[in-house]
Amino acid sequence: MDKSALTRRRLLELAGIGLGASALSACTEGIAHPETSPPAPASPASPTASGPRAGAGALTVRTSTGSFVSAFRPGIASHWSLAAPELPPGGARPELPVAVFLHGLHGSHKALFEGLSAHKALQRHLDAGGAPFAIAAVDGGNTWWHPRADGSDTQSMLVKEFVPFLGKRGYDLGRIGLFGLSMGGFGSLLLASQGRLPGIRAVAAMSPAVWDNYDARMDTAFDSPADFAAHDVFALRSRLAAVPKRIDCGTGDALAATVRAYRAGLKGDVEGGFRPGGHDYSYWRTVLPEVFSFLGHNLA
Repeated sequence: MDKSALTRRRLLELAGIGLGASALSACTEGIAHPETSPPAPASPASPTASGPRAGAGALTVRTSTGSFVSAFRPGIASHWSLAAPELPPGGARPELPVAVFLHGLHGSHKALFEGLSAHKALQRHLDAGGAPFAIAAVDGGNTWWHPRADGSDTQSMLVKEFVPFLGKRGYDLGRIGLFGLSMGGFGSLLLASQGRLPGIRAVAAMSPAVWDNYDARMDTAFDSPADFAAHDVFALRSRLAAVPKRIDCGTGDALAATVRAYRAGLKGDVEGGFRPGGHDYSYWRTVLPEVFSFLGHNLA
């Protein structure tokens, strides 16, 4: 077997990294019964420019969960998670920006809290004075966040259902961030490159599973050479020229060489880089505080 084929197989294996063992410790709403749109409880709050700031003890992260049945994943309950800073009663409640997280292969919305402990990282970000924003995730199955031959289309689910749902909850759809890991890193870069969400202000990818050419062994990621060509993030790099972007990868990750090649062809500044680490949640949790600083700065 040639080395390139082995690499592609290994990258697919890595993209399927499992969840970590961290438990969700913040309070949650009950999982809703499947419906066409999730219920919308009271909108989360944030400080005004002249009001209390993060770090002053005013902002506390609150989490919630729910589910809905998507027109783009018929018959499947798609669960979601959300974490947002909330002011004490009586505080001003302007719209918050929101960063949407895309999980990896064999993952789910639970990766946001259980794998990354992102609600805790967001609280630390706020306590340190970081710009406030919300984070949200939804189940995408093993679809690689683009339309598939089986009729599923989780990218359209994001664009036409989940993001509008977040807008109805009071979040600012003119200030959207994308971040993801492995398969979700690929999905984040793809969606930002295709321009289907005009409110995207920044994209961050951790260990994105990217390829510069098609191989038949990629059938879990792409249905055909034509499908690969239609969603080739290497070919779409020029479309990210004006988008603030951050890409990270561990030096011990089998994806590192391909990620370097992808980064090298991007126009404009690219934050992030390479540091010791593998393709696992231990590495991603060390990178997440800097990802949140990047998102907070660009969404503020």
